[in-house]
Amino acid sequence: MLFYDSQQPELELEEAEQDEQPEPESYSNGAQIAAQLCNQGHRSTLILQTQQGGSICLLCFSNLISNPLSPTLHVSYALSQLSQAFSQPHFLHSLLSSHSHLLISPLVKALSSFDDEPIATQLVNLILNLSTSGHASVSADFVARLSDRLASGALAWSRRQVFTLHCLGVLLNCETNNLYGYIKDKYGLVSNLVAGLQLPSEEIRGEILFVLYKVSILQYASEDSDGNDVLLACCPKLLHLVVDALLKSQVDDVRLNCLALLTVLAQRGFFANVNANETSSIIPYEADNNFVQALEDGKDGPPLNIAFAEAIKGPLLSSDGQVQLSTLNLLFHYLSSEGASRQQTQVLVEENIADYVFEILRLSECKDPVVNSCIQVLDLLSTAEQAFKQRLLVGFATLIPVVCYVAEVPLHPVQSQTLKLIWNYVSDCPGMLSTSQIEELVLALTRMLKKHTEGKMGMLPETFIMVCSVFVDLMKFSSSHETLHLARSVQEASKCAVLACLDISEKHHGQLLHSLYLLKEAYLYGHKENFTESCKMEIRNCVVDICTKHLLPWVVTAVDEMEEEIILGVLETFHSLLLQDSDIQAMELAKTLVSSSWFSFSFGCLGLYPTEKMKFRVYLMLSSLVDVLLGNDSGQPIRDAAIYLPSDPVDLLFLLGQKSSHNLELSSCQSAILLILYIGSLYDERLADEKLVLASVEQYLLVNSSDLQSGATDSLAVMQVVNLYGLYRGLANISYQIPYSLKAEMILFQLLTENEWDLPSAIVHSVSLKWLFQQEKISKQLSYQVLKFCRSNSSNGTDIIVHGRNDQVLNVQAIAELVAAGDNYGAVILVCLLTQLAKDEGQEHDIISVVNLMETIINIFPVASDQLCLHGIGNAIYTIYYDSSYAFSPAVLTATSVLIFNILSLVQPEILSDDENWVAVTMKLMDFFNPSEAADRWNHESLLVIGICSLILYHSTNKVLVEAAKTIISNTSLVSAINSKICAANFKGPALVDHDEGTSIGEILIFLLLLNYFSLRSLPAVLPGFVDLQKFFDPPNWTQPLSFIGIHCHDLCRLMHFGSPLVKLVASYSLLELLIRLSDQLEMKCTMGYLMSVIAVLEGLIFYSDLRVAMNCGLCLSIILGWEKLDMQETTMIEKKSWCRLIVEELAMSLAAPCLASKSFINHHKPAIHVAVALLKLQKIPEWMRFVFDDTCISCIIENLAASNLSTEIVFLFRELLNSEFLKTEQIVNLNRVLQACRKHMYADNTQDDQADEDMKKTATHPNDLGEVCEYLIHLMSSESSLDMDSKGLHCGNKRLLEEIDLFFRTLTLEDDG
Repeated sequence: MLFYDSQQPELELEEAEQDEQPEPESYSNGAQIAAQLCNQGHRSTLILQTQQGGSICLLCFSNLISNPLSPTLHVSYALSQLSQAFSQPHFLHSLLSSHSHLLISPLVKALSSFDDEPIATQLVNLILNLSTSGHASVSADFVARLSDRLASGALAWSRRQVFTLHCLGVLLNCETNNLYGYIKDKYGLVSNLVAGLQLPSEEIRGEILFVLYKVSILQYASEDSDGNDVLLACCPKLLHLVVDALLKSQVDDVRLNCLALLTVLAQRGFFANVNANETSSIIPYEADNNFVQALEDGKDGPPLNIAFAEAIKGPLLSSDGQVQLSTLNLLFHYLSSEGASRQQTQVLVEENIADYVFEILRLSECKDPVVNSCIQVLDLLSTAEQAFKQRLLVGFATLIPVVCYVAEVPLHPVQSQTLKLIWNYVSDCPGMLSTSQIEELVLALTRMLKKHTEGKMGMLPETFIMVCSVFVDLMKFSSSHETLHLARSVQEASKCAVLACLDISEKHHGQLLHSLYLLKEAYLYGHKENFTESCKMEIRNCVVDICTKHLLPWVVTAVDEMEEEIILGVLETFHSLLLQDSDIQAMELAKTLVSSSWFSFSFGCLGLYPTEKMKFRVYLMLSSLVDVLLGNDSGQPIRDAAIYLPSDPVDLLFLLGQKSSHNLELSSCQSAILLILYIGSLYDERLADEKLVLASVEQYLLVNSSDLQSGATDSLAVMQVVNLYGLYRGLANISYQIPYSLKAEMILFQLLTENEWDLPSAIVHSVSLKWLFQQEKISKQLSYQVLKFCRSNSSNGTDIIVHGRNDQVLNVQAIAELVAAGDNYGAVILVCLLTQLAKDEGQEHDIISVVNLMETIINIFPVASDQLCLHGIGNAIYTIYYDSSYAFSPAVLTATSVLIFNILSLVQPEILSDDENWVAVTMKLMDFFNPSEAADRWNHESLLVIGICSLILYHSTNKVLVEAAKTIISNTSLVSAINSKICAANFKGPALVDHDEGTSIGEILIFLLLLNYFSLRSLPAVLPGFVDLQKFFDPPNWTQPLSFIGIHCHDLCRLMHFGSPLVKLVASYSLLELLIRLSDQLEMKCTMGYLMSVIAVLEGLIFYSDLRVAMNCGLCLSIILGWEKLDMQETTMIEKKSWCRLIVEELAMSLAAPCLASKSFINHHKPAIHVAVALLKLQKIPEWMRFVFDDTCISCIIENLAASNLSTEIVFLFRELLNSEFLKTEQIVNLNRVLQACRKHMYADNTQDDQADEDMKKTATHPNDLGEVCEYLIHLMSSESSLDMDSKGLHCGNKRLLEEIDLFFRTLTLEDDG
């Protein structure tokens, strides 16, 4: 294919037809030369062959497209053919290798020769293909020629110039090479382009804008740039024209080019320079119509900043998202460029640009690119504070969903800016938020903090600070106080904020300080009136919990690594909480601080940072701490002297030892120092060496003794000195000796003797208090202080109340510890005080108060009863009863009776003495049963006396209080009263069951039965051989009244048969005790009928629901069956009783049944086991026993046995079965295996006896609760019952089980030997 003439394209067709004819077989030389030339005779080197067999003459092609008169059809066809040939590698290679620059000039010329857009498009594509496919010089040549053409003449509205501009733009947009250096006349090009912006065509303006944008970009990227911005010379005009183009353009593509160029210009500070240079004399255009009209009229337009604001409104409203984003990006650079003035921002806000941005943000559906750009622009616009505030009021609702969105994205780029906008609104517009908006914001912020703390979401320091700031301001809104569930968010947010900062505080101090600020505000939030008290308490408890469990341990541990600012922040936080002195939480925090060595920590901070700011903060906080602990502004002395106090504790001690007369500043400092040392000492804080502190306090006493003795020093300071002196003297006694001044001690004692002081209201260290009570010289003064304590702490003359705001105030606990310790005069002072009060008139109330104090003391420390007895409490009570006018005072008698009972129930027997005082006291108590007294002798007081008598009888078994016990046992009035009550009770018969411990008769009966039991127990020790126990078994018709305390056997049986459950219990213990004592006698006189009636009662109670009653009856029945005095006939009668057989058969069936062989079930049959053992021990075993315990039954019982259900009684039963030859060899082997396994199991577990060695229950009664008295006596009775006789098979506990197993094996060994 050849182009030889631009006017004859048809030749191509003819040539094509000729090409299709068969070639001749040979050519002449002339023909061959002609074939190598085109029709125009151009040489063959300019002709390139195509893949289809045709050819293209480059010169013909150039002539064709360069001629403006060439038909467009021919030009378009030629361009399309060349484009197709470009796709052929061989053709393209030939062209680029030999003729790469040949077509440049024709193609450039062709762009400006035709107005046909399709041809222009073909040309641009060819130029672009040739530039990108060839050497870099090709594209450079194109750019040079195109730029020269554009720079050489003025632009006018012409399609051809549009094509040329477009082609240049396309080439410059190629990313392969920077072509800026090949533009020769850069300034000419730019000037023409800028001038062309005034043309009315949007199309050409768009192309110009793009070329200018690319030129500007490439210039900064080019290495050939001379450093001068080619656009700078046209700057004011260029900016105005581009802004004008943006304003007038309605095409988004043109807008994008405008925005791109303006963005570059903004980044380079062109706007800032122009705005700064424009004079303020230009009349501002406030109305859009004025602005547009001025531009259309060709008049001087408005200032650039106003024009810019108007121009970007259209793009901001564009439906094209890319245009909106580009506009927002332009705004960001416009506002953030170096040199941007506040006026620029102010104008944009006043021109309502913020409203446009808020609207874009509202419609963005929280899509990241839009959100980021909008928030960045709004953040910059917010610097125009007053103007922006009005816009923020309107657009704030749009920010709510945005902040909720960015809060969920870790490290979102606009988190901080969004929160800043929220904070601006919240802080500048109080009261404008609705409750729902507050809830939404609080929940979002809380989630952020929670995720940050849990490590699920990172957060920049500035973001964290903004979160805390917004949260604090939200809590100040009144509408936030109306929603209760927000309180929980406040708690959670406060905790998360603090915890998140504890590990990073060294890097970001601001975060911790803001979290502490949030914590303080949360505490104040817990005082709002709209919340319920429980809600307020919950918030404050949460804050204090954060401080005590997290913040306090952290700061105490890491204080050496912290900056002063952090420590001050923590101290200020604690201080703000302590200032709420009325709060329970403030007291809780104060106690936690002092228990964590806060005084030492505070002075440690002063050592690390000895600045005035730190010193002032430490002393102010210590003063508030004292206020909370002591109340009544007790810390004021520290506040008054804070500016004078030194930071070193040693310097404080030096000041304390100085004489302060007529020196108000020194006196003020000494008061503060004493207070600091005093409070620190109460919580075992040692601010200096103990020797130094003691020496300083002694020096203070010595040099200021005159002021102290004259009363110039207030009583509070005196008590502080007393506490400090006593503490360090007491510590010297405990650990090691510290030299002390006798003169200083004398001055102290003189102060306590001659001056009025109030120990009960003071707070004294326990060591100091003990040291005071160890000083015999001031025992009289201490006695008065104890009396004062009793007076101030008695309520209705009975209760001791622990009072005061501090646990270490003198209270009953402290006095009880002193009395129980025994290494001081506490017990002596109490006893002597009671004795002295008894001798004085009009002291009834004081006596009762002191007695109640003693009662409370021994209730707290039972061992205190030993100390009171050792120091003569019996003598004090004797004095009340016989040497005072209070012997007939019911209140005094009641109080002393309770005290006597408590002492006797708790004192160790060896402590008691058998002196006459106790006998006299007992005789006085017996007056309650004097017939001359009131008719109703069985009242509360008399029953309490019965309990006291029971305890005296109990102690008499240990050879103490024997004479007092004799007085009780033989008291005729008491014996007569008991006999009449027992007779009346038995007279009721079956109706007696209705009189339980809840009725008067039942209560009296139980107490009398208890007294009878303890009387039986004491008879061998008190009246050995004096009482004939046979009298208890006299038949009813022979019965004579007993001359001592006792109940006949048949009366006990009637009470067991008809009585209430508790009556049955106590009566069964009494009967068991009686039978045990009677068994020791050699001869038994009793009719068979009498004995059979007793047996009948006992048999009926073998299966009673109360195991204790059943066990006692089983033991009684086994004792009776074991009496060898019964002759064979009587024994036969017993053997034939079907009831005994029924008991044994029930036992055997229960033990042999597999489903019933549990531990508890076997325990329930223990009474029956004792009956069965007693029958096995008879000289003649009943024949039916072998039928009951046959081989099958015994084998089943053994199969059911295991280490977990084996009991002492079971082993005891098998031992007797072995003795009675009931066991077969195989059964013995199986039983032996079970016993061995049980013993091994018990040895492996190291099981101890859980009952036999159990300590006796230690308790004391309440004067108005006889139920406690009865309960204790029953416990004492069951613990002391005679259950230690192996012959009766009475074993208990694991130790007894092991002993019984050993007995079984010993018996088995003896049989084998036999």
